Amino acid sequence: MSTEENTVISVFDTHFEADEAIKALNKFGFDMQKLSIIGKGYQTEEHPVGFYTKGDRIKTWGGIGAVWGGLWGLLFAPAVFFIPGIGLVALAGPIVTTLVAALESSMVMGGLSALGAALISSGLEEDEVVKYERDLIADKYLLILHGTEEEIANARELLDNMKKDQSV
Repeated sequence: MSTEENTVISVFDTHFEADEAIKALNKFGFDMQKLSIIGKGYQTEEHPVGFYTKGDRIKTWGGIGAVWGGLWGLLFAPAVFFIPGIGLVALAGPIVTTLVAALESSMVMGGLSALGAALISSGLEEDEVVKYERDLIADKYLLILHGTEEEIANARELLDNMKKDQSV
């Protein structure tokens, strides 16, 4: 199988489902530094606050911490950003570095948010990015898997089995 890095996104309707998927992938042995998550999950907080630091830690946050706190320990580079057109989102994983690079280089592409530009630079097509941005606006969670073809296939099988078990 190929050693080329691939990017695949799974969409979850709730924070609980995304959290369970991350825990299962961790238990399965998936490299947590190759996993990103994006979601809102702050609806009950009037003034969520957070900022990204080079130490890969959130220094200050409002109520968003109650929802996301359990995931920060497992995932790399947690951050909170306001994305025009989408709103305030929490992110963790390699997508944070890609988003920061997009913001710093002003690589935002016509009609896309900085997040959209970051997703495209991760290897996604523009039509996929538009769908995923709509999912975020609808308060869904994006779990982004970065890895080799074999790593992605194994992780997808685990996630598909989880979704089947949840629908029973």
